[in-house]
Amino acid sequence: MQPEQDASAHIARWVATLRPDAMPPAVRARARACLLDTVGVALAGSATAAARYARALADETSAQGACTALGSARRYDACAAAFVNGTAAHAQDFDDNCYAGFVHGSAAIVPAVLSVGERQDATGADAVSACVAGAECEYAVGAATRSRLYERGWWTTGVLGPIGASMAAAWLLRLDESRTHAALGLAIAGAGGMKACFGSDAKPLGAGHAARAGVACALLALHGASGPRQALEGANGLADLFNEGIFDEDRIGALGRHWYLEQPGVDVKRIPVCLSSHAAADAVAELAAEHGVSADDVEEVLCDVPPIVLANLKYDAPASPREAQFSMPFAIAVTLLHGKVALRHLSGDVLADPGLRALMARIRQYSGERWRDDRLRERAPEGAAVHLRLRDGRTLERFRAVARGGAADPLSDDDLAGKFGECAGPVLGASRAAGLLAGLREVDGATPLRHILRGAAGASTA
Repeated sequence: MQPEQDASAHIARWVATLRPDAMPPAVRARARACLLDTVGVALAGSATAAARYARALADETSAQGACTALGSARRYDACAAAFVNGTAAHAQDFDDNCYAGFVHGSAAIVPAVLSVGERQDATGADAVSACVAGAECEYAVGAATRSRLYERGWWTTGVLGPIGASMAAAWLLRLDESRTHAALGLAIAGAGGMKACFGSDAKPLGAGHAARAGVACALLALHGASGPRQALEGANGLADLFNEGIFDEDRIGALGRHWYLEQPGVDVKRIPVCLSSHAAADAVAELAAEHGVSADDVEEVLCDVPPIVLANLKYDAPASPREAQFSMPFAIAVTLLHGKVALRHLSGDVLADPGLRALMARIRQYSGERWRDDRLRERAPEGAAVHLRLRDGRTLERFRAVARGGAADPLSDDDLAGKFGECAGPVLGASRAAGLLAGLREVDGATPLRHILRGAAGASTA
């Protein structure tokens, strides 16, 4: 970062001057995967109650527009479409995550890109470039907070999401440096979110609000609105108020030299529950497969996890499918009973199953001495050491630092396609879902984004 520049000004200049040919092919490939995966999970989410609430509000407050609401026949203006699609993208907690800030990035960035991209009649390649711009800025700021923001109880998707969404929108709107700086300041000044939302509709709706805020701030800047010049690092700015003054400006200065989509990368979820449970669920699944263990064989499951996992997975006896997504016992019990957690398991009937409830009661998590090691927590931020105690007296153990689908253990193209079909098929039908998948796989080209998204609209299932 140039010595005379502050962090906010550096971000604005970087976005305003960013050219697609400066983006490494591997970075664009990761952005394409994020876009494809987010459209899929948003289609699945469009059938949820939270998405219906978002559409109901948009129906009351938004005029008919030109932007697609995924899974719905209604079209909205750019702000409303971003809100509806952002809510849907996070409604099943099936969207991606980045450890640069512990944030669900794509759930806010991709809906902003889709809505502003359609508004601007952008190409698919433009959409990919905008995803890169938004993701790199959001994750750079997240990295600069050194995760303290998340540890203090702020919900980073609500706090950082408007940054990524606004910078992606600013890139598509071709805002100059001054207007981009204004959009960033507006986005940061109005950002907020607390982890009290976990287990309630406030969480997906918060992702929708973050996406909408980013779009609105970029459009306000387009029309001439001003924002604070040092909203990140200045007095009463984000670092001061949210993060105890901690802010590593070198992470911002690295934009364009260090690509956060590559390192630490993005974790794409294999199962639709909080990522904090994934490593433990994967370890249990591996042990069960290797040793022929069934749910009836299990006397007790103990999971030694980092403190942040205990904080996130606070429902030991979940009373609703939403709470079940933040429950270690649920994730492991369903894995033992059904092989893996799927969208169909997020139902009241599954949760009420006496066998599942009895098994959940035999699953416990705690945070042991090993997690005092800072290097281990950095290597395995949501890792798990699992101990399966069996009725025959054996104890099986497995440590997993990261989950399958994480940046260090990514899903294959076939896995991503299978997940997309699982998400989009019930909403669009198998044939339309396959057609949309084919278009999204070739998104990084000259085809207009609105043409690619034609197959993503339709009446949502209730």
